[in-house]
Amino acid sequence: MRVEHTALDGVLLFVPTPHRDDRGLFTRTFDSAIAAEHGLDPNAFIQDSQSRSRQGTLRGMHGRSGRGEAKLVRCARGAVHDVLVDARPDSPTFGEHISVVLDDESFLTLYVPPGLLHGFQALTEQTDVCYRIDREHDPAEDVSVRFDDPDLKIVWPLPVSTISDRDRFAPSWAELRERLSR
Repeated sequence: MRVEHTALDGVLLFVPTPHRDDRGLFTRTFDSAIAAEHGLDPNAFIQDSQSRSRQGTLRGMHGRSGRGEAKLVRCARGAVHDVLVDARPDSPTFGEHISVVLDDESFLTLYVPPGLLHGFQALTEQTDVCYRIDREHDPAEDVSVRFDDPDLKIVWPLPVSTISDRDRFAPSWAELRERLSR
């Protein structure tokens, strides 16, 4: 497994090496020693969660206030267009975003540090996304930004077929920036 740095400060991409043969494949999706070599405390992740989405479904853009939340994200079934927005006011990449395809062929795992917004769109008929999270969920700390915010200019690859009201009517990036500056 190798680790790549992304264009967003502190965001890492864990790239496994699947071993394929006539039986199928085997791959390591997490390695605590490799995580530790890159400054992550593998024991900090206390909760695993999974979502299932249909093609075109969009989830995001979500984050946490306060201490934030670190997570490892991977796609166990299907494929997603995964997007991160740097919402850390003191970060050199504040306001920038990246996208990466996570799928069940490459088995990439994305490390999302605290203070980023995260969202994805399902690219396949059925998509399962797995999250390893470092904090218990506290709904009072939830923050979100509109998926189609004109200032962020995030390009989604498919028309949005399904989205929650929470995500459809989320605040703008300008509103979140204002809140973060207080």
